[in-house]
Amino acid sequence: MHETLWVFGYGSLIWDPGFPVADRRIARLEGWHRSFCMRSIHHRGTVDAPGLVLALDRADGAACTGVAFRVTEGAETETLATLRERELISSAYLEILLPVLTDAGPIQALTYVIDPDHVQYCGGLALAEQARIIAGASGGRGPNRDYLAATTAHLAELGIADPDLDWLDREVRRLI
Repeated sequence: MHETLWVFGYGSLIWDPGFPVADRRIARLEGWHRSFCMRSIHHRGTVDAPGLVLALDRADGAACTGVAFRVTEGAETETLATLRERELISSAYLEILLPVLTDAGPIQALTYVIDPDHVQYCGGLALAEQARIIAGASGGRGPNRDYLAATTAHLAELGIADPDLDWLDREVRRLI
């Protein structure tokens, strides 16, 4: 018997979870917002030319709508290992269990949030600066602009509004 493992996705996990999914639900996380507040030196940028990736940044009154994924029974240990290799590559994310709200009720979900004390944290960058960085950065998983475009497209497909990401996507396309 395995304990049910739910994972909250708000960025690339939405379109590339990388683990076997038994169920998915639109979910809302209170007290956090999706933000390009983490410098990426591995996946979408380099040490010399960091990109930006999404993270959950704590903020009073904020909320983030994303997707809660239920991991296929029996794949929990492998999923945790895969997620930790992917998400904790530089320890800028913290791995915590948080309550998320779904239409079927609240659940506890494994969630990766930014460590605001980490050197890669860059909360508060103006959207125009974010767009400039994203337009030019590229890392081990490809161009930063592709990460933004895929996330924006998948949020739209799910009916999840994120005006800042929509603006960034339009601006990055204009800059390129």
